[in-house]
Amino acid sequence: MARASTRPVTAEEFLVLDLPDARAELVRGEVVRMSLPGGEHGIVAMRIGARLFRFVDEHALGVVCSAETGFLVARHPDTVRGPDAAFVARERLGGGPPPLGFWPFAPDLAVEVISPHDRPQAVREKVRDWFASGTRRVWLLYPGTRTVHNLRSPSDAEILGTADLLSGEDLLPGFSCPVAALFDE
Repeated sequence: MARASTRPVTAEEFLVLDLPDARAELVRGEVVRMSLPGGEHGIVAMRIGARLFRFVDEHALGVVCSAETGFLVARHPDTVRGPDAAFVARERLGGGPPPLGFWPFAPDLAVEVISPHDRPQAVREKVRDWFASGTRRVWLLYPGTRTVHNLRSPSDAEILGTADLLSGEDLLPGFSCPVAALFDE
């Protein structure tokens, strides 16, 4: 029996694809379904997202996007990633309204909350995609170990524990958050 050939899905096709009850990303033209994360994941994502939103809004630094906002990070084949939270600096917004579809570029900061079922290889692949497309910083939040990996590049990671402060450094000057506050009830 001959196998039907499939062509890569484009970002435009992915945007209107009907995927009932499923989260997904487009990775090199292939739709990759992801299971819904659990309660702990959602709480941690909201905690970091809310803190980022308040700070960015108060200082008019740009926009913070919530979970699953799509960013088109590669073309031919297309890749659309959706971090758990993201920051886009004001100077990159161009003064117009946000896009109706996917952001046509990577965020300045991508935040990923790592769930127990996330495969390390898949996390490394996402990190590579973020940095290859121009993301300046990636924060990986690990509820299981109550740590944050502050990545300045795929090979430059600072691991912070509950006694540490997560800092916005040069990307979000003045932003800081106790790591414990992201994981404690």
